[in-house]
Formats: sequence, structure tokens, C-alpha cells
Amino acid sequence: MKIIRFMKNWTLPIAMLMGIVLYFVYVNIPFLEPTKPYVEHAVAIVQPVLIFLMLFLTFCKVNVSELRPCRWHLWLLLIQGGAFLLLALLIWLFPDIPAHVLVEGGMLCLICPTATAAAVVTRKLNGDAAHLTSYTILINLLVAFLVPLVVPSIHPHPGLGFGASFALILGKVFPLLLGPFIAAILLRYLSPGLHKRLGDISGLSFYLWAVALTLAIAVTVKSIVHSEVSWEYQFGLAVVSLVCCALQFWLGRKIGRHYNDVVSAGQALGQKNTVLAIWMGYTFFTPVTAVAAGFYSVWHNVVNSWQLYQQRKKEMTEE
Repeated sequence: MKIIRFMKNWTLPIAMLMGIVLYFVYVNIPFLEPTKPYVEHAVAIVQPVLIFLMLFLTFCKVNVSELRPCRWHLWLLLIQGGAFLLLALLIWLFPDIPAHVLVEGGMLCLICPTATAAAVVTRKLNGDAAHLTSYTILINLLVAFLVPLVVPSIHPHPGLGFGASFALILGKVFPLLLGPFIAAILLRYLSPGLHKRLGDISGLSFYLWAVALTLAIAVTVKSIVHSEVSWEYQFGLAVVSLVCCALQFWLGRKIGRHYNDVVSAGQALGQKNTVLAIWMGYTFFTPVTAVAAGFYSVWHNVVNSWQLYQQRKKEMTEE
């Protein structure tokens, strides 16, 4: 039990360290060289499958009757969608802008949907998990339509027009983000018993997240090692992701305060599905853009750790 508790408390650094170590060990074993194309292909398949399963298990825990829209949902959707569109417009108007990679990194950090684990943190901070889950579904819906609509205009796929690029990205994003919710709803009505058993599994999504994060960090490290972008730009991506993280937590809590839902709104806007963001970065932008999402994973977990520490200290004081 102590080992499991240690693993859960230190999942982020362990997963990041494992991703870094596994990458460097693998690439430095000569006789594994012929397997690299197959491993890259396998990772490209496994990564979205893990994301799908994490979302599916999360939505299996959702009671549809508890889902309800809030006014702050609209404000947060406008912030994420509006900021994403403004940065896309900047790149579209000035395609040769020197900070092109930094702007793309900001776009990725701003449009990324709420993390699947955000409901757990929200409950621990005494927030409304149902409100947060409702927003998670809404932002996944927005991302599923907005990313395919915008990305082909600023980062066209080689040899494909807008329509073909839109269909290509839509075909990858839409099933990944909305498929889990639809599958969970169908399972709820077709097989309530299985749906309940999956919803009662508390640790599986956690372990899937740990594996997905390890793979995501390994892919990010590969992007950094093979990137032709300077270290100054990569440091810039770290700063951009930090600013995006701090700004979104602050805006979310500020808006939530007006609707007496500070914790839920703050976590909904600030805590991101960074595994998905890393995948979107190296799939639809450039591999180095995914570095911004990798850094965001560090920043939002630092914020969460601090918030949970403050909550524990408050509870101990009240006792």
C-alpha cells in the first residue's frame, strides 16, 4: 500500500523521468535500431487509444441527470475559443512572424480541453465535480470542431487543400474527443451492469494516464533532441506555457467567483489534458510545439499541489 501511495503521490515526476530514461536507453541500444519504425508506428496508434480509454472511463462515472449547464461555462468557452482564434488570426495575417512556434505553443495551451483527472482534484478542493464534468464535455465538443476548422488555415498539410486537411483532422479529433462520451452513453442504456462496473473502477484511468504521460514525455524528448529550433525558442515555449497556465487558473477562478463556483471554474480552465495536447502538438502542428504542452503538464501540477496543500492545511486548522 505504501508503494501504491508513493506512486500516486509522485506520478508526475516518475512518469516524466521514465519517459526521458526510456527514450535515451532505447535509442542507445544498437541492436534495437531496426525496430524504430515499428515502435513509432505503435506509439502513434497506442497514444490516441489511451486517450480514448481515459475519457471513456471518466464519462462512465458521469450521471447524465447530474449534468447541467452554468453561466460560467459560456464565459470559459468564449475565452478558450476566442483566444485560440485570435492567435490563429495573428499567424494567418503574419505567416512569417519570428515567434511563429511560440504562438502555436500558446494556441495549444489555450485550446486544450479540461483534464480527465480534474474532477478528482475538484472534489478534494470541495468544488462541484458535476459542473466541471459538464464543462469537460462542452470543451471537448468545441475542440473537436474548432481545431479541424482552424489548423488547416495556419498549418496546412503538405499536398492537401483546406477541405482535405479539414476532413483529415476531423477524422482524427472528432472520434477521439466525442467518441468516448457517445460510447459511455450507449453502454449505459445497452448494458447498465457493465457500465456500472466500469464506473466503479477507481484506479484504472489513473494507470492509463501514467502510461500515456510516459509515452507523451518520451515523444516530447525525441522532439527536443531532433528539433532544429534553438534552445532559446524552447525556453520561450516554457515561458509561454507558464503564462498560459497562470492566466487560465486566474481567469477561471475570477469568473467562478461571480457565480459562487471558484474551484470548479478554476480547475475547468486551468487543469488541462496535457497528454492530448502533446498528441495534438506533434500530430497537427510541429513536434517542437508539443514541448509547450509538456511544460504545461509541470506547471498545472505545481498549481494543483499547492492548492491541495492549502486545502489540507485549512482542514487541519478547522479540526
